[in-house]
Amino acid sequence: MTGVTKEQVLETLRTVRGPDLEHDIVELGMVSDVFISDGKVYFSITVPAERAKELEPLRQAAERVIREMPGVNGALVALTADKKGGSANAPVSRPQPQAGHGHHGHAHAQQPQQPRTGKIGVPGVKAIVAVASGKGGVGKSTTAVNLALGLQANGLKVGILDADIYGPSMPRLLKISGRPTQIDGRTINPMENYGIKVMSMGFLVDEETAMIWRGPMVQSALMQMLREVAWGELDVLVVDMPPGTGDAQLTMAQQVPLAGAVIVSTPQDLALIDARKGLNMFKKVEVPVLGIIENMSYFIAPDTGTRYDIFGHGGARKEAERIDVPFLGEVPLTINIRETSDAGTPLVASEPNGIVAGIYKDIAAKVWQQLSGQPQRDAPAIVFE
Repeated sequence: MTGVTKEQVLETLRTVRGPDLEHDIVELGMVSDVFISDGKVYFSITVPAERAKELEPLRQAAERVIREMPGVNGALVALTADKKGGSANAPVSRPQPQAGHGHHGHAHAQQPQQPRTGKIGVPGVKAIVAVASGKGGVGKSTTAVNLALGLQANGLKVGILDADIYGPSMPRLLKISGRPTQIDGRTINPMENYGIKVMSMGFLVDEETAMIWRGPMVQSALMQMLREVAWGELDVLVVDMPPGTGDAQLTMAQQVPLAGAVIVSTPQDLALIDARKGLNMFKKVEVPVLGIIENMSYFIAPDTGTRYDIFGHGGARKEAERIDVPFLGEVPLTINIRETSDAGTPLVASEPNGIVAGIYKDIAAKVWQQLSGQPQRDAPAIVFE
C-alpha cells in the first residue's frame, strides 16, 4: 500500500474552514509545508499571534481530519504565529536564539548506568544526558554542542537531541540544513555533521516560523524525536534542554530515561539562583546531577592574553561545593566561541588543539567517568506498540 501524499493531505485540509468561515485554510494560505514520515503527518497553521488561543479549535479540527485519513497513523499540527498580527499570508518571524547560546573507535569503559525502570530506554543508546540551564542566554546550547564533540573526541559515539522546540539552534550551531530522510517509511534518519548524529525540530519547521505549542504537543514531538529516529549504536545521547525549568523541562525529565544532567551557569549570583532551580528540578525527579559548568567564566584579552573576571568568578564552583555536586570546569568567554557557534564550526571541531577545546574535552571526560563509573543495571524491556 502506498503511503499518504502531501496532495491528499492538502485536499483533506480543504474541508477545514478558516477563521473567516468563508474560505478553507489551504485557500487562505495558512498551511505550511507538509512533512510526512512513517505515516505521521507534520505541518503548521499560520495564525495571528493574538488570536492563537481562540483558534486552538481550528488546530484540533485540522489534526482530527488528518488523523482520520486512511494510511495516516498520527498527526502533529502546531499553530505558528504571525508576530505582526497581519494577514494569514504575512511572513512569520521567530525570535532568534541569543548569540552565544547558548565515527571513532569505542572508548573502553564500563557500560553506563541504565536509568530507573518505569522509563523506557532508547534501543542502542547507552546513556542519555541532559544539558540544562535555569534561564536562557548562558550559552547552554553552545556548551551542549562542544560537550558532545568533546565526548566524541574522547573516542565515544555521540548524538544530540535538540529538545528546544521553541528555539531550535542545532541546525545553525552544527551547520546542517535540509530535511531528514525516512527509512522504510518507519523511522527518521538523523541528520549528521562532524560525525555527530542530530535531530531537531529545526529540520522539520522553517527557521523563520514562530511556534506556538501546547504542553501535550511538546511532549508528543519530543517523544517522537527521541524514539522514532534511527540513532543506531550510541554511547551518549546529549539532550539540549529548553532553557528554564517550566512544564516542558519537567515533563522531559520525567519521561526520558536520563542517566544524568549537566547544569550550565554563568558566574553571577543571579544566574546561580536560576541554576539552583534546575538542580532542584532534577532532584525532584531523581535524575543524578553530573555537575555544574561555569560558562563565560572569565575573559582573556585577545591582544595581550590578560585574564579579566568580568562577571565575577568562581560562583559556580562555590555553589557546587556547597551542595556537594561535582564542579566540571570553567569555560572562558572568548569571541571565538561566539563566532564559531554562529558560523556552525564549533571550537572542539574547528580548533581541536586549542585551549578551549581542551577544557571541553576535560569536562567531557569527567562526565563520562561518572556515567561509566556507575554500576550496570538491567535495562528495562523495550515494548513496541
